[in-house]
Amino acid sequence: MHTQSNAGLVDRLARYDEVVEVGVGNRPDIAARLAERGCSVTATDVYDREPPTGVRFVRDDVTDPDASVYRGAEAVYALRCPPELQRPLVDAARTAGADCLFTTLGGDPAVVAAAPETVGNQTVFRAKL
Repeated sequence: MHTQSNAGLVDRLARYDEVVEVGVGNRPDIAARLAERGCSVTATDVYDREPPTGVRFVRDDVTDPDASVYRGAEAVYALRCPPELQRPLVDAARTAGADCLFTTLGGDPAVVAAAPETVGNQTVFRAKL
């Protein structure tokens, strides 16, 4: 994703004070920018990752999540979320009582009930919990 297109996404997610990014991988730029904006950010992944300054990292698998990781979050989000992880993502957000937002990769569809929002030149899906 280009920096310009990320600005809208960061603005959208910065509406929340406490967020969890699922599957941060090697692309922690959104999490880092949210932390710079004053959000409390926890990033998760199934592999150990080095988080950017201001971002807490927890190793977690959203298909078998540790509920304590998500507790207190206002939003749980994933970027480039594949169809097979969308349901577990929604379940983790629902359990936490948090909003669930995600983007997909390329032509991947949203396979959960979700309302699309145009954010910059991206489509962000807000799952219907």
